[in-house]
Formats: sequence, structure tokens, C-alpha cells
Amino acid sequence: MTESPLTQNPAAGTDYPFGPLPVPEAIEKMQRIMADRPMTKVTMPIGGDCWVVHRNQAARDILSDPRFVRAPFRTGERVVPYFVQFPDFLRTTIQFEDPPQHTRLRRLVQKAISPRRVGEMRASAVAFANQLIDQMIARGGIRNLVAEYSIALPIEMLSNLLGVPSSDRAKFERWSSATLATSGMTEEQVASAMGELAAYMAALIAERRAEPRDDLLSSLAHAREKDETLTDAEILPIAFILIVGGFDNTSNFITTGVTALLRNDDQRALFLADPDGLAATAAEETLRHGGQEMGLPMAGGGALVPFVATEDLVIDGQPVAAGEAVAVDPASAAHDPEAVPDAGRFDIARADNPHLTLSYGIHHCLGAPLARMELQVGMAELFKRLPGIRLAGEPVIRHDVLTRPITDLPVTW
Repeated sequence: MTESPLTQNPAAGTDYPFGPLPVPEAIEKMQRIMADRPMTKVTMPIGGDCWVVHRNQAARDILSDPRFVRAPFRTGERVVPYFVQFPDFLRTTIQFEDPPQHTRLRRLVQKAISPRRVGEMRASAVAFANQLIDQMIARGGIRNLVAEYSIALPIEMLSNLLGVPSSDRAKFERWSSATLATSGMTEEQVASAMGELAAYMAALIAERRAEPRDDLLSSLAHAREKDETLTDAEILPIAFILIVGGFDNTSNFITTGVTALLRNDDQRALFLADPDGLAATAAEETLRHGGQEMGLPMAGGGALVPFVATEDLVIDGQPVAAGEAVAVDPASAAHDPEAVPDAGRFDIARADNPHLTLSYGIHHCLGAPLARMELQVGMAELFKRLPGIRLAGEPVIRHDVLTRPITDLPVTW
């Protein structure tokens, strides 16, 4: 029996999801899929069918449309359709709230984590980044950039913002790995970690109610809107998601940005000529395409947290029925040729960068101002101090945790 051309060449056709391919072939295939249709109905390994949206504008339309909600997932009425089992505790966080409660919580939190406040933290981020670099230089040899720099910087900044001691870093890492684990941990182990984290944060919140300081927990504990205050039950999930998701993702962004520059000589030379001036656009390009510059193959199949349609809708010509689940694939949207010219190229000077890595609309990442600042500082300070930095091995990635943290990147200079 003769094999079909699609069997002979997995990069051909418009099937989705698809397995790992060399990055240029994967991007080409994604773009063929986008030319063919705005979304694909996928039967997820967990939770059943879900429309996965590929096109950038269609994704933006969904992320800003209040007729897509997450209440059925938050209440447990529906299982979250996803590629892996979604950690239960995440369903209690602001990610799964809908207006008006989402609007209320977000407004109160944004007062405490505003771009102005993050801007005030920038000088301390620069100082701490240089302290970490000093320590790496003093040790010399081959260093693990993740453990000694990429994860240490966001944990320090998050600790400062929340008002928790950075000496508890090991606890944060353990709680994050446990609560976001997708395999390899028992329910008892996850529950134990959640219990520890809840007790830790509840004690801190009580302290801040009694004796406020200039930190996020104090701001949340004393936040007011029309004579309402946030309850501990509302503050805890906000703190949870900042702690367990806030530093793994940012650490990945910093490590990815550094790796992408080290694998692209022309872009590294450009960045070295003006690190501070290019930090902002380099950070956005890292968020959009840095993951495709890690030297690893690229698969088609990924999504932000899904929604459920509350009524029959048509998105970019595709009917979506009431009750159907819909999720955005940010990797596809980041390589949509209608939104991003020359999307397969890593271009740190790209001015218009409509990626959706940090989501969009009312669900735009709460910690985005902090993550962006840390990424900009983390990349700029490292290359200013160590212009000769180079890879001394390949990145190591954990696949049993939802955030897929990079745990090791050997570098030298």
C-alpha cells in the first residue's frame, strides 16, 4: 500500500494539533492552517471538545467579548478542556472570574500593582540584577543562568511587591512545582503544598491587616471600593496565582530572551549596541517568538485558559454554538502573517508586536507590568555586564509542571 503525501511529510497539510517539527516548517504549517480556517475543533485529552483559535484578530475578538465566560469551569459544572489536567486550585483564582466580580477584583488589584508602582521598583530590580551578576562573576566557570539569575530576580521582585521574605524562595519554588504539577505528584502531596501555602499567606494577610506596610498584601488587605473590602477568601487566590505563576513564567521569559539572543548573532550585536534602548522591543519579541529560538522543535497544540460561549455566535465566519468551549492558541496568533509581517523572524526592533502571550482584554495578565519590567531589566543588565556571554550547554525543561519551567541553562563568558 502506498503512503499518502501527508503520511510521508508531517509538515504538509492543515491537520491540528500536530507533532514536533523544525520551527520554520511548524510556522509554515500554522500559517497554512490560518489561511484555511480561523479555528479548529479539538477533542482534548481532558474535558472533551474545544475550539482552538488560530488567527490573531479572531483571538482578540474572543478575548474582548463578554459573551465568552469561565463560570462553568469555576463552579465545577464543566471540566476544563485542556491538553493536561488543569490544577483545581487555579479555578478559584481571578482567571476564572467573570464580570462583574472579575471587574471589581481586577480594579482593586490594579491599584496595588499599577505601572507607576512597578516603575518605582525598577531601580531596585537593576540593583539586584547586578548583585546576582556580581555573584556569578565571582564564582566563574560554567553557571546555571536559571538558578543564579533568571528565577532569583523575579522572586526577589515578587517578594518585595507582596511583602514576603525572599529567604522563603525555596518554599515558593516547591509550592509552585507542586500546585502546578501535571504529573508525578499524588493528590495528597498537592493538597499538602496547598495547605502550607494557604496557611503561610493567611498568617501574612492577618499581619498586614493589623500592621499595614508599603506592599501589595497590605494594599489588598485595606483596599476599598464603595465601602467594600476584599475578604481573605478573595485575597488568597490573588496571592496564590502571583506566587505560583508569577516567577516561573517570568523566569522562563528571561531565560528564553537570553537564549534567543545567544542563538542570533545579528540580533545580539544589535542589542549590545543599545541594551537599554532596545530592552522594551526585545522583551516584546521574546514574548512573541523567543520560545521558537530555543533550538527545539515546535509542535502545534497549545492554548490559554478556555471560555464557554453563552449564546450562538459567529467568529470570523465560524459558527460557535452556545455551550461550546473556545480557547486561544497564542503561538498561532503570534505567527499570523495578517498581524505580524515576517513572523518567523526574531526581530528585537519590531515596533508593532500584537502577541497574546500575556492574553488580552479583561483577562490581560495582572502581573504584566511587573513581568515586562523584569524581562527588560534582566536582559539589558546581563548583556551590559557580560557582553561575551555564551551558551555552554542546552536548556533543561520540566514537562510535568503546567508552566513548563526551564530549570537549567549552562552559560559562560
